[in-house]
Amino acid sequence: MPENLRSQVVTQGVQRSPNRAMLRAVGFGDEDFTKPIVGIANGYSTITPCNMGLNELAKRAEAGAKVAGAMPQMFGTITISDGISMGTEGMKYSLVSREVIADSIETVCNGQSMDGVLAVGGCDKNMPGAMIAIARMNIPAIFVYGGTIKPGNHNGRDLTVVSAFEAVGQHSAGKIDTNELLQVERKACPGAGSCGGMYTANTMSSAFEAMGMSLPYSSTMAAEDAEKAESAEKSAFVLVEAIQKQLLPRQIVTRKAFENAISVIMAVGGSTNAVLHLLAIAHSIGVELCLDDFETIRARVPVLCDLKPSGKYVATDLHKAGGIPQVMKMLLVRDLLHGDALTITGQTIAEVLADVPEQPRADQDVIRPWNNPMYAQGHLAILRGNLATEGAVAKITGVKTPSITGPARVFESEEASLAAILAGKINRGDVLVIRYEGPKGGPGMREMLAPTSALIGAGLGDAVGLITDGRFSGGTYGMVVGHVAPEAAVGGAIALVEEGDTITIDARDRLLHLHVPDEELERRRAAWQPPKPRYTTGVLAKYAKLVSSSSVGAVTDLDLG
Repeated sequence: MPENLRSQVVTQGVQRSPNRAMLRAVGFGDEDFTKPIVGIANGYSTITPCNMGLNELAKRAEAGAKVAGAMPQMFGTITISDGISMGTEGMKYSLVSREVIADSIETVCNGQSMDGVLAVGGCDKNMPGAMIAIARMNIPAIFVYGGTIKPGNHNGRDLTVVSAFEAVGQHSAGKIDTNELLQVERKACPGAGSCGGMYTANTMSSAFEAMGMSLPYSSTMAAEDAEKAESAEKSAFVLVEAIQKQLLPRQIVTRKAFENAISVIMAVGGSTNAVLHLLAIAHSIGVELCLDDFETIRARVPVLCDLKPSGKYVATDLHKAGGIPQVMKMLLVRDLLHGDALTITGQTIAEVLADVPEQPRADQDVIRPWNNPMYAQGHLAILRGNLATEGAVAKITGVKTPSITGPARVFESEEASLAAILAGKINRGDVLVIRYEGPKGGPGMREMLAPTSALIGAGLGDAVGLITDGRFSGGTYGMVVGHVAPEAAVGGAIALVEEGDTITIDARDRLLHLHVPDEELERRRAAWQPPKPRYTTGVLAKYAKLVSSSSVGAVTDLDLG
């Protein structure tokens, strides 16, 4: 079998002379037309610290691919900075960018008949976007994470960008002065890399390592450390070997791989966004996966790592303590991972982890011993009830009481809720309802880091509930429930809540309930009118037209057949 299985359609034969002529202009020589063409999907940009170091990694991968006997071709793809767009209209483009990234990588790789792809990404949507494309195309592929940012430091305290969001709430509550807020702002993000806690970027990089689509240890490396570039170069060699063997994503990204990823996400205390993204990737590759699978795995996997946002440490600390392989080995020896699942290296998970100790080192406390976990069960709970008949996702780590019943405080947008919090109008025991922020209604399912951080900063994190059909940042913690489905824009029950209605959030019983009689809900539903679309042209309008429910991953190609 030729290594240029796909690209030979543009490089071989007399009739492809014009094609070769153009390829010669970008660096191909006579000897290169029989080599496999490897796409380097480069998410580099100076938009965000998450991605500003990616170009060097892409260049190292490019050099590695050449040495390994392939012909690399680099192309760009976009990014949106969640942290910079957070709390603004621009955040509506964040989840949309996942689809744009997936579409762009698929378009280039299939349009140019590439034999494989190495995707380099940093910010939150780069990873699921790349993996959705990889799943669709099913060509040899590997993902290279851009790496995590090193923590900032102020007065002996490690900082991340979430520290700045929480400082806003502290400042509004009069707990810190303007100078202290400025010092946190100046020191929170000291250089290149994705947000430092177990937020969405580090969660998804960990998931992809667990799935076997990235190299061992690569998901927690610091962006600015030499080992990150070395790992990128090594990834190119591994990819070329996968092309030679025709080791395809559908052999790796199986049902077992998804279960492994979910187990690791629970063990490290990862982001709620992982639920949305894994559902979307599973759809793209044709693996059956649903919300209930997360609940099944949550019940048997403890939270082992003491990581921000609700814990103490950041991803670089996890790396020093043994990284994702150490967590995986602890799960494997207790039959909570599928050791026979294949990885992009050609080895199984069990073979990759063979030399990893079964117990974490005693000189660290980032990874807890099995008999002393942070929490006995996973932290991502799937809630259902008359407010979420399709399901909702709650992140319950860092919450002192797992249930709350209180009066609804209803807001039609994130901005309206944040204004009320900062003005001191939210009381202990309230349940905030932020609606029309779902996939269709937003559109784009904005993350609610600004209001949740403001609640934490104001000292209300354990005393106030919040539900939304939008999303939460990986930096969020507290009694918060997102991904409420059906969403308000399609007439879900969240659209029918009125100010002062009583709502129960119960993580223990996995319940999200509106205490309003069925007949009254039916009366309200009959009177409800769908809102006019907020956008009628452009990418947001197209997205709102195509996007599915969050309960199936908010994908844009669900019923196109």
